Amino acid sequence: MNFLKIISKFSLFSIFCLASFFTSNVVAENTSEKEKIEAFFEDLESFTRIFSDIKQLYVDDVTNEELFNNAIKGMVNGLDPHSVYLEPKEQTNLMESAEGQFGGLGIVIGKKDDAIQVISPIDDTPAYRAGIQAGDLIVKIGNKPVNDMTLEDGVSLMRGTPNTSIDLTIVRNGKKPFVVNITREIITITSVKSHLLDSGLGYVRISSFQNPTAQLLKDKIKELVEKNGSPLKSLILDLRNNPGGILDGAVDVSNVFLDNEGLVVYTEGRIPSSNLKFPIEGPDILNGAPIVVLINEGSASASEIVAGALQDHKRAIIMGKTSFGKGSVQTIIDSENGYGLKITTARYFTPSGRSIQAKGIEPDIALKNIDLNNEKEEDITDTKEKDLEGHLEDKNPTEMTSDEIIKQQDKIANEAETKAIERLKKDYFIVEASNLLKALNVLAKK
Repeated sequence: MNFLKIISKFSLFSIFCLASFFTSNVVAENTSEKEKIEAFFEDLESFTRIFSDIKQLYVDDVTNEELFNNAIKGMVNGLDPHSVYLEPKEQTNLMESAEGQFGGLGIVIGKKDDAIQVISPIDDTPAYRAGIQAGDLIVKIGNKPVNDMTLEDGVSLMRGTPNTSIDLTIVRNGKKPFVVNITREIITITSVKSHLLDSGLGYVRISSFQNPTAQLLKDKIKELVEKNGSPLKSLILDLRNNPGGILDGAVDVSNVFLDNEGLVVYTEGRIPSSNLKFPIEGPDILNGAPIVVLINEGSASASEIVAGALQDHKRAIIMGKTSFGKGSVQTIIDSENGYGLKITTARYFTPSGRSIQAKGIEPDIALKNIDLNNEKEEDITDTKEKDLEGHLEDKNPTEMTSDEIIKQQDKIANEAETKAIERLKKDYFIVEASNLLKALNVLAKK
């Protein structure tokens, strides 16, 4: 049954692995190294024995490729929740996510026990509008329980053709399990939004970290300065429910507000290429104006790098709730035939040497979730074009001049901006941040 060929492959593999037990030029001869080698071959023998049993006894015929792929998946998935052996479709999905556009629900997830946990919904996506919250546990996708699923299985089920829908069964603290039906869309991530909340008080929301995020941030701050007619006196940087993204994006965003000496972040791993230091490059675009950074349990990874850097350098006050606590760095390695390996290669540390892995960033000022809104949730998150005052009616475009169309569009944009600011001013976290910044500005004048 060609099992000898399998064994011969393992023999070659064994020879290769055996080399890792040797020093650069000399064979290790001490007892401990020999014991390691003997233990390695014992483990390998156990593996081949199980492999042989499956080939001979399993109810259905299983190909060697299937068994090897399953073995590799198990080996990688057992390391930590973020290391994954990617099949070609999964590799493609990951690349689409990195590019910022894909078909799905708009939800960032992780594995927790036998459930899939929501790290955060992405702003302005079907999951966000359906009221999915950070910390929610997904226990069933469609009619399939998730307890035996890998994270990638869950992602594959939730992604799909736009305008198709899927039921998610959700468990949330303090509530009975409930089902949410969500219609898939093309998810395009707009990573930076901004508003001028008051004279001199800017608000910037970063929903994820990508390569262009820092430049978008600079552009938005310049727009706020133009709207204000003078430099900003203070800024609220909202990183709540921001699941992270590219490490370089987080470093670049931190550098927008830092101009002193030192580091933004550093990483440490087992191999030299994983030991990196990211120095402050600046300059500070706000020239020292006070900053409040908002975080919560949905702020993860790159968000925590920014919050940790600004906190350690005393450049910002961190307000909100303790962040998610993902302090590890993953590297994606391309393999043969479209397969890939996403593997944890390092931990990152804040400038003062803090590892936030499984701990999170503790806010300087802790806040509870308090709802200042008297409106129903659907009134806040489900606003449609038809709900905006002055929206364009279903009118033949030829009946309107180009000047009329432009005026209508400007009116709609201004009304949407006004509504957005009104909603933000009813957000308890933002109210508290605004009050603190106003107090700091008053004290600075004395």
